[in-house]
Amino acid sequence: MLVVALALCYDFVNGFHDAANAIATSIASNALQPTSAILLAMTFDFIGALSHTAVAYTIGKGVIDPTIITQGILAAALIGAIGWNLVTWRFGIPSSSMHALIGGLIGAALVKSGFNWSILVGPSLRKIILAMVLAPLIAFVLAMVIIVIITWTLHVLHVRHRKASKRIKYLQILSAAWMSFSHGMNDAQNAMGIITISLLTYGAISTFHVPMSIRILCALSMGAGTLFGGWRIIRTITDELSGDEPMPIEGFSAQTSAGIVIFLLSLLGIPISTSHAISSCVMGTTAAKRIGLVNWRVGGHMVIAWIITIPASALLAGLLSLIF
Repeated sequence: MLVVALALCYDFVNGFHDAANAIATSIASNALQPTSAILLAMTFDFIGALSHTAVAYTIGKGVIDPTIITQGILAAALIGAIGWNLVTWRFGIPSSSMHALIGGLIGAALVKSGFNWSILVGPSLRKIILAMVLAPLIAFVLAMVIIVIITWTLHVLHVRHRKASKRIKYLQILSAAWMSFSHGMNDAQNAMGIITISLLTYGAISTFHVPMSIRILCALSMGAGTLFGGWRIIRTITDELSGDEPMPIEGFSAQTSAGIVIFLLSLLGIPISTSHAISSCVMGTTAAKRIGLVNWRVGGHMVIAWIITIPASALLAGLLSLIF
């Protein structure tokens, strides 16, 4: 029960840490009011969380050898991930909840096994690490391509940018829903994978499958987190990564491109940092407008957080595993 409670707590923190990313640009461009945006994010995060479980399987069985997993390892990993998420949330840094959880699992398992590196699932971890490196770059470029196509089309049709923005506000509502759905497909699966492997280890289930009741609990927990927090991360994404006020065209391009990247990797069962995906897309749309508008200093802080998240959460979880 402790692991289940911690996993739901992790999902709650994930909700106010990451789920708000899906609606940040919609709020900044005034396409949605904050309350409406949060309700939209909660709804489509919930739907996305129920739609797929490939990422849950990767988290549950694709990071460390399932045969060595204990309730203590899972508890230490979750507490380590939650702790790191709270630190980065406090300073408004868009770090990755998924990276923190993977780091926690690795650190707790290595300490428990006496630093036996063979307990790590190499093929799956290599895919995750490759996605960590490539996904933000792909998202950055894709966002640039989409906004260039939109801008070029408006130019050919002799439609003014600001006039088109009024109509694209409605499309941005759809792109925010799409981004939230993709986020639910990916991030909500993390806690599902942990709870499922916990139930399997405990003997409550005989095979690795995510019960519908667990899907619903995790989806509701993430939705509650979205409702009660997230504003620090929203301000970082909307105010600091872009040196100009985002227009609906930029917001639509960022959300659409981030949703595409997250959705495709979710289908492949590869966990991805939604924070880094949407942040990279915001930077991509800003760079397409004028490279000098991008706040590279904040982008640099994100890269630093990206580099240290796994080792930091692994160290914290490893110490907790040692204590346990």
